[in-house]
Amino acid sequence: MAEEEFTDINGNSISLDCQTHSAFCREFTVTSPKLSLRKVMVYTCFIWLFAYAIFFFTENTAVLSSAILLTLAGMMIHIHFVKVDHETLLIIGSLGVQLSSSYASGRESTTFIEMSKLKDIVINEAVYMHSIIYYLCILIKDPAEPETVTSVVPLFQSSKPRLNCLVQVYRSCQEILAQTR
Repeated sequence: MAEEEFTDINGNSISLDCQTHSAFCREFTVTSPKLSLRKVMVYTCFIWLFAYAIFFFTENTAVLSSAILLTLAGMMIHIHFVKVDHETLLIIGSLGVQLSSSYASGRESTTFIEMSKLKDIVINEAVYMHSIIYYLCILIKDPAEPETVTSVVPLFQSSKPRLNCLVQVYRSCQEILAQTR
């Protein structure tokens, strides 16, 4: 399957790349838009103009220095911990599911869930502000009681794809899960 364009819940363009490695192994990568230089410049200018206005009335240079340092620290924190470039779901029928997030700074976060702990992959809905959003999640079963769910692991938390994208990933995951059961 080739790369397809979708939108997230905010209307921003995202892409879904589905790679079939074998009948029991598929990889889904949702790529978010890159960090907007325009948005960074607007926030930076706003903070610095606000700091300059305070400096104008107080004539305290520490205000300008603090604004510059806070802006730089804020950008570094945002790039390293918040801004996700792409999220990947790798499902291997006999082993489990690997979830990966790659941040704008190059940092990566990876989680693996064994197939024996996985109860199912479902599309769930949630009320968010004044609308209903859908998200894909993994249901983790209790080892002592296989019929009960102990936790829910949401997928693609940063990219927040719409339902049409989630359905495509869901169907493909269910094909693999049906072969392993």
